[in-house]
Amino acid sequence: MLISVVIPLLNEEDNIPLLYRELDEVFGDMDHDYELLFIDDGSSDKSLALLREIQEKDEKVVVVNFRKNFGQTAAMAAGFDYASGDVIITMDADLQNDPHDIPMLLEKIDEGNDVVTGWRFDRKDKFVSRRLPSIIANKIISKTTGVRLHDYGCTLKAFRKEVIKNVKLYGEMHRFIPAIASGMGIDFTEVKVNHRPRRFGTSKYGISRTIRVILDLLTVKFLLSYATRPIQIFGLMGVVSGGLGFLIALIMTFQRQFMGVPLSDRPLLFLAVLLMFIGIQFVSLGLIAELQARTYHESQQKPVYFVKKVYRKNEHAENSSQSVKEVC
Repeated sequence: MLISVVIPLLNEEDNIPLLYRELDEVFGDMDHDYELLFIDDGSSDKSLALLREIQEKDEKVVVVNFRKNFGQTAAMAAGFDYASGDVIITMDADLQNDPHDIPMLLEKIDEGNDVVTGWRFDRKDKFVSRRLPSIIANKIISKTTGVRLHDYGCTLKAFRKEVIKNVKLYGEMHRFIPAIASGMGIDFTEVKVNHRPRRFGTSKYGISRTIRVILDLLTVKFLLSYATRPIQIFGLMGVVSGGLGFLIALIMTFQRQFMGVPLSDRPLLFLAVLLMFIGIQFVSLGLIAELQARTYHESQQKPVYFVKKVYRKNEHAENSSQSVKEVC
C-alpha cells in the first residue's frame, strides 16, 4: 500500500528540516511505501530552497510550488490532485502535529474506516484566542452537519483515495472534509493524537477566519442536504411566505366584505402582497436551482450516489466463489 503524506506550508523554513527527519524516521520503521508531498503556498522565506534541496536527495519527496499564496484549502486540493497513494494523510508543517501518530491512523484505516480524523485532546495553544473559539466552532459544525467530531480543525487526518478524490474543495472548506465526505456514506472515526507547542515561526490562523468559516459552513450544510434537490428548501420558503401572505389577504378581504373595515389605510395589505410576491420568487429560484443542479451533475457526469462494494456471483469462478468488485 502506497501512503501519500500531503503537507501544505507557508514560511516554515525552521520547521521543514526537523519535520522531514521525523517523517523519514517514522516511515523507516514501517513496511509501507510512501511519498511526501510538500505544497509550498507562496512562501517568501527559504522554505522552497530547503524543499528543493531535500527533494534532490530523496526521490520520495515531491514539491509543489504555487505561484502565489492561494490558502490552505487550495494547497490541500493540490496535494490530493498530485497524490498517488492508496491512503492520503494530511498534516501541518509547523511540527505541532506528531508524525509518530501516523501508524495509529493507518491502523484505523486497516480496520475498515474510510476517514480517520485526529483529535488534539491536550491542545498546546492559547485558550482564549485559539482553543475557546475552536470548541465553540466544533460544537456548531457538529450540530449543523450531523457529523459529530471533537476537533474539525486538526489537520492530521487519513483518507482512502477513493473517498478524497471525489471531494472538491473551495474557500476554507478543508476543515469540513469529513462532513462533506459523509454525504458518500463513509465509515469514519476520531482518534486522540499528540499535539505539540509551536517552536518556530508564527501561526497563520486567527479569529479573523471565523466569519469565513461560518459562511462556508452554510455552504456545506446546503451541499449535504439540498445539493441535488434545491427546490425543497427554496420551494418550502416560497410556500411559507406565499401562504402567509395569502392568509393575511384572505382575512383582510373577509373584514372588508363582511365587516366593512376599510383597506386603503392599512399597511398590512402591502405586507400581504409583498409576502406573496416573495413566495413566487422563492419558488422560481428553486426551479432555476433545480435546472442548474441537473446541468451540473449531467454535464460533468457527477454521480448522485457512491457505491462501496458490489457483491456479484461469478458464474465462471471455480467452486462457485463470490467475486467482489470495489467501485470508487
